[in-house]
Amino acid sequence: MNAEIFKYKKPFKLESGKQLQELEIGFHTYGTLNKNRDNVVWVCHALTANSDVFDWWKGLFGENNYFNPKDYFIVCANVLGSPYGTSNPLSINPVTGNPYYLAFPAFNVRDIIKAHQLLAEHLQIKHIEVLIGGSLGGQQALEWSIMEPERIKNLIVIATNARHSPWGIAFNESQRLAISADRTFYANKPDGGKKGLKAARSIALLSYRNYKTYAITQQEAKDNITDDFRAASYQNYQGEKLVNRFNAYSYWYLSKTMDSHNAGRGRHGVEKALSFIKARTLVIGIKSDVLFPIEEQQYLFSHIPKSVFAELDSFYGHDGFLIETEVLTNIIKSFFTNGIKGKIIELQQTA
Repeated sequence: MNAEIFKYKKPFKLESGKQLQELEIGFHTYGTLNKNRDNVVWVCHALTANSDVFDWWKGLFGENNYFNPKDYFIVCANVLGSPYGTSNPLSINPVTGNPYYLAFPAFNVRDIIKAHQLLAEHLQIKHIEVLIGGSLGGQQALEWSIMEPERIKNLIVIATNARHSPWGIAFNESQRLAISADRTFYANKPDGGKKGLKAARSIALLSYRNYKTYAITQQEAKDNITDDFRAASYQNYQGEKLVNRFNAYSYWYLSKTMDSHNAGRGRHGVEKALSFIKARTLVIGIKSDVLFPIEEQQYLFSHIPKSVFAELDSFYGHDGFLIETEVLTNIIKSFFTNGIKGKIIELQQTA
C-alpha cells in the first residue's frame, strides 16, 4: 500500500471557468501494475470517505477479498474538496497566503474526474479494467464512463443515480442550513461550523439508514425509558465521530457537488448521455435505500447499453453498499462469470 500526493503545478481550470493555481491529489495504490497494464481497478469514493479503500471497504477490497492486490493494481484518489490530501477549502490560497474557506471555487463531479484523469496520466494508466463506486462515487464513475467511454472496460455503480434528485438535494440543503446556523462557520477558522456539522451528520444519517434499521439496531430493551434513548445517543455519537475527522467547509462544498450531478447537462439529456457508455456495466440497487431509491438504479440499467442489474436486499438502507460486502462479492463474481447474458442477476439477501 502506498499513500502519495500528486502535485499538478499548472492552473487547473474548472467547468465554471474559475481555476485553482495548482492542484494536489491525495491517493492510495495497492498491488502492482502488470506488464500489459490491464489490471487496474479504480475506486471512486463516497462523500466523506478517503482514498484508503482497504480501510473503509473491507470485505470487498483487501488481500483476502475479491479485489486483492495480488491480482489487481488498485487505485483510489481523494476527491477535489476532500480534506484527506486533495486541494480543498482548508488548503492555502496562494493569492492570500491563508486557507480558502468559503473563497474556494465551486466544483462539480466532472471537475473531480478531470482531476483524476490527470492522476491517471501521471500513473501512466491508459485503460481501466474495472471502475467502481457507490453513492457520490457512483456518480463519479458514471461521469468518467461518459467522458472517456473507450478507457473504461467494466463499470460497477452502486446505489447511485444519473441526476441528483430533488429529494437528495433537499436532504443536502437541510444539512447546509444546519451548518450555516452555526455562526462559527463564517469565522474562517479550521474548526468553524463544528456544531453545525454535527447536526448535519445527524440529518444525513437518517437518509443513509431507514425506519427498519433503527427499529432493529436502536430499539430500547426496557419499557421504562423516558429519556437518554439509544437512538438519540447514536445520532450524537455519529455526529461527533464525523466532526473529529472532517470539516464543515469540505462537507458544505461536497454536498453542493453532489447536488450538481446531472449526466445529461450539455449532452442533450440524461438518456443520450448514458447511451455513450461503452463499458460492460453492473448496476446494483439497494431495495431499502431511501436516499437513492432503487428506481434510480433501474433507470440506469434501462438506458446504459451493455448493462445488467442486481438488487441487494438489506435492512441497512443506503449504507448497505458499505456493509453487505459478502453479498456484493457474490453479485460481482456472478457479473464477471456470466457477463451480461441474464440481464438481471438473481442474487438477493434478506438480513
